[in-house]
Amino acid sequence: MNNAPLMPMATAVWLVENTTLTFKQIADFCNLHEVEIQGIADGDVAKGIVGYNPIIAGQLTKEEIELSSKDKLRPLKINNYNLDISSAENKIKKYVPLSKRQDKPDSALWLIKQHSILKDSQIAKLVGITKNSAVAIRNKSYWNYNNLNPKDPVAIGLFTQKELQAAIEKAERRLKREKKQKEKEALKN
Repeated sequence: MNNAPLMPMATAVWLVENTTLTFKQIADFCNLHEVEIQGIADGDVAKGIVGYNPIIAGQLTKEEIELSSKDKLRPLKINNYNLDISSAENKIKKYVPLSKRQDKPDSALWLIKQHSILKDSQIAKLVGITKNSAVAIRNKSYWNYNNLNPKDPVAIGLFTQKELQAAIEKAERRLKREKKQKEKEALKN
């Protein structure tokens, strides 16, 4: 028995409509029963299911279909290929449920108190709020400031510890640059 293709019923619909393969060949390939394939051909089964092309999906080749069409005893072989899944973490904006959105200003307040070296823009980017909101929270002029409770954003899952550490390191490098710049200006004067 081979691996089932993605969407076996839709693949079977496509194979019935677009090839001369036997019902047994299609049933074996899609891990379905021959009676189901007969039903697809008769229009009794899989009504409304749009056929899924296994060639475009990379599960079959035209050559494989042709070889099995010529030899009715030859089973279809799924095209096994390895996908290269990169380990690079791509930043994807994830949906934050309504119940957790109040945690964003709370988290910004926590960052301001715990890591005051972070710029407002860094806090805004990490937490997912506007820079103006971060500035307002820092200046205690945020519209709901009195109701904010500092919450650790890593603990509640707004971002990872790795992202926080990277932001802190970036802020530390910025502070060192600014300090060197001030020393250079002091020497000139």
